[in-house]
Amino acid sequence: MQINAERFLTDLHHLRTFGASGIGKGVVRPAYSEPDVAARRWLAQRFEQAGLRVEVDAMGNFFGLAEGPSLLMGSHSDSQPEGGWLDGALGVIAALEVARASREAGGPAVSVVSFQDEEGRFGVTTGSAVWSGHLTLADADQLMDHAGIPLYTARLTMADLVTGSIDPSQFTAFVEMHIEQGPTLEATGNQIGVVTDIVGIRDMKITFEGQQNHAGTTPMHLRRDAFQAVSAFNAEINERFRNVVTPSTVWTIGHVSLHPNASSIVPGKAVFSIQWRDGDVTRLARMEEIIRTVAEEVAAEHGMALSYGPMLGLEPVAMDPRLRVALEQGAEKVASGNWCTLPSGALHDATNVSRMMPVAMLFVPSINGVSHAFEEDTDEADLVAGVQVLAHAVELIG
Repeated sequence: MQINAERFLTDLHHLRTFGASGIGKGVVRPAYSEPDVAARRWLAQRFEQAGLRVEVDAMGNFFGLAEGPSLLMGSHSDSQPEGGWLDGALGVIAALEVARASREAGGPAVSVVSFQDEEGRFGVTTGSAVWSGHLTLADADQLMDHAGIPLYTARLTMADLVTGSIDPSQFTAFVEMHIEQGPTLEATGNQIGVVTDIVGIRDMKITFEGQQNHAGTTPMHLRRDAFQAVSAFNAEINERFRNVVTPSTVWTIGHVSLHPNASSIVPGKAVFSIQWRDGDVTRLARMEEIIRTVAEEVAAEHGMALSYGPMLGLEPVAMDPRLRVALEQGAEKVASGNWCTLPSGALHDATNVSRMMPVAMLFVPSINGVSHAFEEDTDEADLVAGVQVLAHAVELIG
């Protein structure tokens, strides 16, 4: 099997043109946006040219199917609101190139997928969550983005592309290539990383409701300021987690919405997200207990009404040993002595797909460890090396 590096890189750079930010190589291609849908239409053409049959499910997950049982490879092509050009996109185009190269060499059948809404405009890896049965389509349709748009409305933008459901039983396994999105590979001087496991994640919204009031005439000791409640929660949660978490545990308050969000008004309502990740399910549960306890204490102290959004999350997943060995052997052939194994602190569609079939993941370095930003980048030699590792692994997996 011979990888065509020029063809691979040309397609990867062309995908970047859909939603190009104008700042470096960054892209703005959120799920179901006009650039996202346009990119998927282009992908459909490339899948067909590669001899793959295009199928699209109700969520907008795009499949390029080989005939008969096949290995499934891919990732996602939607981006963060301010995203990098490789996050997800690399895995889709790498899979496409391996599918083409294998077909040209008479090798194993390879199908390709670009999952929808991996970046969580509406949830957590929403497209693959629905396809895997982790989340029903009816429940997914009720999810809303930060602008209050329900997923059901958003996916109408792709209604004309939907062909029907895609049976997972036709696939023998799933392999996903991705940028590391962290500093480990670059810091250790390794070109390739074979993933051992993916951490678990929990994500929910918390709402504090106090009293909206005049910012100039309301004495400080009489205020029921919702933002002050969020600030108190953030400070206390960091302290309470101190003896529970490990150095690899992370938690983030990533989105805060204040109402009415005006300079001269004491905010009466605050809605914020909190997300936490760890490889141990017991620790994830303990962190949830602490979060809810602290929220209740802060609400009582600050005179707030408290409510929670739905809990979203995925369990930690270990990579399939047989697939891992194939990737490790491919890594040794392409980057002898210049690869390592490592866990994934980022969430990926492979977590959901693991509910239905064996999965494995391959990483290439992120320059300066940057991702989810316009500055995200990887040396092209490392990108090509990653695809070559995939090709060797596919021949071994069969």
